[in-house]
Amino acid sequence: MTEDRITAVHGAGGELMERLLVERILPKFPLRRAGPIGLDELDDGAVVELPPGHVVVTTDSHVVKPYIFPGGDIGALAVCGTVNDLAVMGARPVALTLALVLEEGFPLSDLERILTSAAEVLAELGLPLVAGDTKVMGKGELDGIAINTTGIGVAERVVPDGGLRVGDAIVVTGPVGDHGMALLAAREGFHLAGELRSDVAPLWPLLAPVLATGAVRAAKDPTRGGLAAALNEMARKARVGIEVEEGEIPLRPAVRGVGELLGISPLEVACEGRAVLGVEPDRVDEVLTLLQSHPLGREARVLGRAVPQHPGRVVLATGVGGRRFLEMPLGDPVPRIC
Repeated sequence: MTEDRITAVHGAGGELMERLLVERILPKFPLRRAGPIGLDELDDGAVVELPPGHVVVTTDSHVVKPYIFPGGDIGALAVCGTVNDLAVMGARPVALTLALVLEEGFPLSDLERILTSAAEVLAELGLPLVAGDTKVMGKGELDGIAINTTGIGVAERVVPDGGLRVGDAIVVTGPVGDHGMALLAAREGFHLAGELRSDVAPLWPLLAPVLATGAVRAAKDPTRGGLAAALNEMARKARVGIEVEEGEIPLRPAVRGVGELLGISPLEVACEGRAVLGVEPDRVDEVLTLLQSHPLGREARVLGRAVPQHPGRVVLATGVGGRRFLEMPLGDPVPRIC
């Protein structure tokens, strides 16, 4: 048994597991309760006190490869992915759970880094970690680490992803494809340091003032399947068409370049710090002003509109004057993206 590696005994519920929790995990998360019973009690659950309003719950599991990537790691990704699912539904995150599944032999130094990243996002949001779990699998039975997170939020007004109406403006909060292309470049060993970085970030600070206006009718974070999947889901659920100007889609040159090199459309690759919004047509300027006043939204722009034609489909007006359907991807072309 080594002092710098996870062993099978760490997941067996005894003294070593308790030491892992008390010495390595719990100190990373100073906010650990949202009610009378929190993580410190190590009970079978947590008690969360919620104000009046809608309670929104979401859960997600994260198996990203590599688990440390340009611009982030699986710890930040797990927290951001969960709180962003709450945020695009109009819910203020109030509590989070986090469960670790670790491979025997996993470096404790990497675990420290991952937990620190997760804790930094929680601290930024003032969000308590109220419950958790740790399991260890044998060497070769798991690829390093998997993390499950569950988020609880409250919303005065829930924003669905299928709430678009004809005439609504389609707004994206920033460049797309950064996360997926950064991971793909890291896997393939492309030397593009400084050019390709994941966009992983918590969206609630950006979206809270925008959602408070009541001008957002629909919202979705374009994770697996990227912008193409998000737009198609929004169109299908609302039974409206969406028309998008290709030239208005923000793409970083490095993202475009890697996509062309590998034959992968950046529009089908995951983002982890962006949102797609359906906005009342006469309030677009108000929403853009709010978005662009925040660092995460400085490159926000209108991509197109919801239209009555071709309900459930997305049409892309190309830069050369053509028009084509932007189809729903069969799946994200970059596996293990989150």
